[in-house]
Amino acid sequence: MYLYNDPTFLLVIPALILAFFAQWKVKSTFDKYSKVACSRGYTGASVARYILDDYRLQDIAVESVRGELTDHYDPKARKLRLSDPVYGSNSIAALGVAAHEAGHAIQDAKGYAPIKLRNGMVPVTNLGSTLAFPLFILGMFAGLPVFMDIGIVLFSLAVVFSVLTLPVEFNASARAIRVLADGHFLTEKELPGAKAVLNAAALTYVAATAMAVLNLVRLLLLRNSRD
Repeated sequence: MYLYNDPTFLLVIPALILAFFAQWKVKSTFDKYSKVACSRGYTGASVARYILDDYRLQDIAVESVRGELTDHYDPKARKLRLSDPVYGSNSIAALGVAAHEAGHAIQDAKGYAPIKLRNGMVPVTNLGSTLAFPLFILGMFAGLPVFMDIGIVLFSLAVVFSVLTLPVEFNASARAIRVLADGHFLTEKELPGAKAVLNAAALTYVAATAMAVLNLVRLLLLRNSRD
């Protein structure tokens, strides 16, 4: 988010520090618990399949996807994709991540309002994220405040999207822990490890939201300085 060298950039430094910490935390926590096998032998793929079937979501496929921490639920394709370190692994970390992604599928099936709103915003948010800063910079250097205002509006949509992501992720994690416990996929001693992984992952979304909000404040300050 480097528009030019100005003191307003100091605003985003705390969020940058939080973002770096969150990335380190999620990687180190996942690595730690990916080395701890669950005692009951389930894999990430089998847990996801059990959970989906239990909620009568047999039409949602569970498949592997390349990469690390690339796990996601695709509501359009009706597929739950698990990364290589999760799909075939029987680690505590793998089960936590798989159950979390299954939680998103359950949210979608139950019509959970925040995920419906977030998914509906995806096209306009992608457009806004692409155009917001170019328009703002154009308006700033060309002396066209209206372009700066449009950039701020577009970026505001990305901020709203980021804020909506928080309850979606927190709720999916809460569902995951509850299902892992109720379904006896993990023991009481193993559940804290899954919670630690999901809490670390949630921190990345908190950091992203903080970054978005502070950058919006920065744009507003820059805009006001041109009046």
